[in-house]
Amino acid sequence: MKKQIIALAATTVIGGGLFGTAASAQSYTVQSGDTLWGISQKHNTTVQQLKNWNKLSSDLIFPNQTLEVGGSTAAPAPSNNGTYTVKPGDTLGKIARAHGISVSKLQALNGLSSHMIYPGDQLAVSGNVQVKSQPAQKAAAPAQAQAPAPVQKQQAASQAPVQKAQATAPAQGKTMTVTATAYTAQCNGCSGVTATGINLNANRNAKVIAVDPNVIPLGSKVYVEGYGTAIAGDTGGAIKGNRIDLHVPTKSQANSWGVRTVNITILD
Repeated sequence: MKKQIIALAATTVIGGGLFGTAASAQSYTVQSGDTLWGISQKHNTTVQQLKNWNKLSSDLIFPNQTLEVGGSTAAPAPSNNGTYTVKPGDTLGKIARAHGISVSKLQALNGLSSHMIYPGDQLAVSGNVQVKSQPAQKAAAPAQAQAPAPVQKQQAASQAPVQKAQATAPAQGKTMTVTATAYTAQCNGCSGVTATGINLNANRNAKVIAVDPNVIPLGSKVYVEGYGTAIAGDTGGAIKGNRIDLHVPTKSQANSWGVRTVNITILD
């Protein structure tokens, strides 16, 4: 469909400090160009935790909005056997500080490519032992088979909560980095109907992205950091290669989004 791409250079203003050993409630004022992903990385937490703390139903945030970026959960107790079981509210940053290592080392020990962890996951926190932390990470499987008996016993004990976390965890898929702009159906000359027939005027809050079908198949479910899970349901003359255009309800929200480089995951 015809549409107007509204692009402004995104300026990220980084604020807030690092957590202490025992986290107390902290707040952060959203700046122009901020995303939940960027804020979570600067405060050693996750997008989902930020949404839980602030009771957010979507990934959309706005300049001058005040967000809670630190809960009241105490820091994890250090492990004495080289492994740690993730608890609700834990982040890689909290776990790393409690065990005197860096987040990057914690990721390397466990073969993690992101900061995403779930309650019940088993993490190696010392040595060179690797423990499977996510069901889709095949590289961790050999280390799990070679883990010492105490680790295997702990994994068996936590099997039920791990399975519960897997049931609610987002699916894994192909990831890539793209340039993302935003548009709204409420513009001059816009029909409001996408290339696949989705009527955006009938659902102003629909999560839909325009894609290059040669890169992302039309109809795919795609997770976009800072935006959420969307349907690849539209195309555009300027949308070529690793570029997407995401639908938002209003022109002001499209202006606020600007132009960003984000990571996406094609779920199916």
